Amino acid sequence: MQIYTVGQVTTYARDLLDSNERLSDLWIKGEISNLYRSQAGHLYFTIKDAEGQLKCVLFKSEKPALTLENGMAVIVHGRLSIYELRGDLQVYVDLVQPEGVGVLHLAFEQLKNKLEKEGLFDKARKRPLPSFPKRIGVVTSPTSAAYRDIENIISRRYPLTTVILAPTLVQGDEAAPGIVRAIGELSDMEGIDLIIVARGGGSLEDLWAFNEEVVARTIYASRIPIISGVGHETDFTIADYVADMRAPTPSAAAEIAVPDRSELKKRIQFLRHAIESATTEGLEQRHDKLQYAFGKIKAPDLSRHRQRIDDIFRTTSRQAAGAITLMRSQLNSYSSQLSSLNPLGTLRRGYAIIQKAPAGKIITRTNDVRTGDRIVMQLSDGHIKGKVTGNNSDGQQGTLI
Repeated sequence: MQIYTVGQVTTYARDLLDSNERLSDLWIKGEISNLYRSQAGHLYFTIKDAEGQLKCVLFKSEKPALTLENGMAVIVHGRLSIYELRGDLQVYVDLVQPEGVGVLHLAFEQLKNKLEKEGLFDKARKRPLPSFPKRIGVVTSPTSAAYRDIENIISRRYPLTTVILAPTLVQGDEAAPGIVRAIGELSDMEGIDLIIVARGGGSLEDLWAFNEEVVARTIYASRIPIISGVGHETDFTIADYVADMRAPTPSAAAEIAVPDRSELKKRIQFLRHAIESATTEGLEQRHDKLQYAFGKIKAPDLSRHRQRIDDIFRTTSRQAAGAITLMRSQLNSYSSQLSSLNPLGTLRRGYAIIQKAPAGKIITRTNDVRTGDRIVMQLSDGHIKGKVTGNNSDGQQGTLI
């Protein structure tokens, strides 16, 4: 006959409970009673209904989102186990929500708490955004208003940036895998400086793809900084918490992503004025010092030195004036170059930028397209969509419909 100690029995029972997956991921609803807080800040209470009751413990580190009271109807999440020292069967709670909260909201809070504990939301790991991105990848639906807004705003604010679309569904069962795939495709491309993950507003169900754990971990693992611009200003998703920057809307994400060229021009003009003012002020100060030093000299034979000082000052003034003129010319040249690099200036002269739809690859040779490919031509005032019916590489006269 085998005789066991009390500790052996309670430990065995605990191990059985801990190894049961179903009992390690429990949602339980009931009424709180016998609530008290220990000196260490941990909460102990009983959750009960008409058919039974269970002891619960909520450790201080779990940081409950609401103030618990006796008689409160709640839904708790946690794992069922045994506290061996007292032999108590109890629920180790990690989340408490008022009864009546939807299932999706509970799932959202559970995943949010889990990822936050793992450090996916830590501000210290968030990377700074590039100041002057050359290529920005956009993860969204190609037919959405969000994509049109992002493209228009970036083109207006900083036309030196190229927008690369990685099309995907942003709603439904296939949306989360599509978002993960699109982020991966942009990460594999050369020269992508920034990624915007975007979608317009909607209900919690509509935005749920951006609350999926696989999407959150893909954003966290991205080698490229990511801006999350999902929903309206009051909408928050798990993607917002993980991304390097959260924007309240897709349009705001585009404004955050690039500088404003009008502000850059103002900055250049301010710096030019500051350089001119500093140089002129410095010359005047040196001239005053020379005049002061000359007034202290009383020797009668210093006339030639006085003349020499005037010669030096005139020479220095001419050199400074030349330097100011040169710097002004360089600043004007930089400003002209910035304006000349604006693609819209070239487009207004009758040229067009042709991109292969929907990936956005710019077409520079006839071999870049084949008969049947769909293309988008960007003109100075908008876009024209078309389809290639033939090109020189096919031995046909190139046509477009």
